[in-house]
Amino acid sequence: MRERLPFIFGLGLFVLAILSMSLFTVDQRQHALVFQLGEVKGQISEPGLHFKIPLIQNVRYFDSRILTLDTSEPERFITSEKKNVLVDLFVKWRIVDPKLYYISVGGDEARARTRLEQTVNAGLREEFGKRTVHDVVSGERDKIMDEMRLKADLDSRKIGVQIVDVRLKRVDLPAEVSESVYRRMEAERKRVANELRSQGGAEAEKIKADADRQREVIIAEAYRDAQVVKGDGDAKASAIYAQAFNQSPEFYAFYRSLDAYRNSFKNKSDVMVVDPNSDFFKYLKGAGGRSAAASESAKGGKSGK
Repeated sequence: MRERLPFIFGLGLFVLAILSMSLFTVDQRQHALVFQLGEVKGQISEPGLHFKIPLIQNVRYFDSRILTLDTSEPERFITSEKKNVLVDLFVKWRIVDPKLYYISVGGDEARARTRLEQTVNAGLREEFGKRTVHDVVSGERDKIMDEMRLKADLDSRKIGVQIVDVRLKRVDLPAEVSESVYRRMEAERKRVANELRSQGGAEAEKIKADADRQREVIIAEAYRDAQVVKGDGDAKASAIYAQAFNQSPEFYAFYRSLDAYRNSFKNKSDVMVVDPNSDFFKYLKGAGGRSAAASESAKGGKSGK
């Protein structure tokens, strides 16, 4: 029995070695291809413990996570205006068919990246060639990314790869193009500013003309109303004078004469050359004149009563 212990121990180790070579695990982040004598016999995407034929079959793993293709230097593209733009982009991709991926690019990630980069660059050149600088910078940027993702995904399926997303990180103009664009933008802004100034000037003149018209209308209406009021006042004054004259003509004449005397001899330096016998001095000719004036004044008072 003791003589068989080494044999049993060796047999056990051999069985354990065979079992270890027959079992393999697949992580949830991986795809696995099973090869038999260099030929693909199956692919495994489900995580867990799996079996293979030892010594005859071997397993190769491929990453199933989303990978990133990021350009190291901005690429130069030409727009429909024959102007160059510098584009910095990145691509999100992943392996969905490991068998086709292995057959197409030999399972080499560097070769797959080169193929994807060529596909994306060719598609972007086509898309940029149909659009202007404004479109690729801001106008249709989202549309370009969506169309580029669909086209690149359609081509990448041929190598077992799915394009998840294509993003333009930055779209710049070369220095020589930027200068001309800035000059054109400056000229455009100046044109718009001058147009706005001219429109503002026209509106200002229109407002000023309307204000002047309203001012003239208001002044004319005020003058008309003032003349009406003045005419009414003159009419009332004339009516009052006429009424006073009708009540006592002599007193009215006396009162008007006094008013004339006051206005004529207001200043000491005033000089008047008048015939002494004129009617102007009717009420200054002695006591007779005063008596007559007083008598008339008394008559006027009695008649007023």
